Amino acid sequence: MRIDILCRPDKPESCQGTVDNVRQALEQLGVKAEVHQYSDSRKMIDNRIYVVPALMIDDQVRIAGRVPKVDEIINFIVERPRYLKDTAEVA
Repeated sequence: MRIDILCRPDKPESCQGTVDNVRQALEQLGVKAEVHQYSDSRKMIDNRIYVVPALMIDDQVRIAGRVPKVDEIINFIVERPRYLKDTAEVA
């Protein structure tokens, strides 16, 4: 699993709350994941993100414009395998 947190290039410290909440969620679930923090305007434009902080899980934008709560992040992580299973059955 890959989790990306996107921040403004001029204020990367504005995403610290999101980073802390992601770490808490991963610790509560006992899940290992690659967590990356980006302060790159090109990555924001490529993913059509115009407000920060933004949280992406497996290259899918989940939240942008606010710091997600730990419970929300847990829900995003927990629903991920179900989503992959459903798309595999359709294909």
